[in-house]
Amino acid sequence: MTTTGLRAWTVEEYHRMIEAGILTTEDQVELLEGQIVQMSPQKSPHSATTHKASDTLGKLLAETALVRAQFPITLLPDSEPEPDIVVVRPDPRYYLERHPDAGDILLLIEVSDSTLDYDRRRKAGVYGRAGIADYWILDVNTRQLLVFRKPGSEGYSEKFTLGESDDIVPLALSSIQVAVKDLFP
Repeated sequence: MTTTGLRAWTVEEYHRMIEAGILTTEDQVELLEGQIVQMSPQKSPHSATTHKASDTLGKLLAETALVRAQFPITLLPDSEPEPDIVVVRPDPRYYLERHPDAGDILLLIEVSDSTLDYDRRRKAGVYGRAGIADYWILDVNTRQLLVFRKPGSEGYSEKFTLGESDDIVPLALSSIQVAVKDLFP
């Protein structure tokens, strides 16, 4: 009996599948560690929290950085996730010619209701190995902010949780202070 394994895809191959029409916006997938993964449908609390948090950050950051909601980022060689919110360095053409990569990312946020374990483990591993210094998860069920810092080959070595009465200063955006309660509707 012959056994087979999974074939890992690169970002370049993933882009070719999109360009060829093999993958479309209707597929609702992302590339993680070479695997094409189905994204979970959004429930109302998830959508509302994503909208509120991105609006809050957009107001706080004004001309300092770009706040992107649910758009791809490229993490070479084999990941192109679509995080709920990513704060990136300004680009005069709004990343017209490429998606932001790890070097552009100032803060990355996932919003979790039914995907908390996945975001804490798999996504944190991908983002940590890519060197993203500041990764947050907004847990809509507990209304808490889970913070992941000090990225490395195993994910993140620093993790802590904040409640609605707490404030936080993003690592790469020390000019702002974010009230956790302002990230939730």
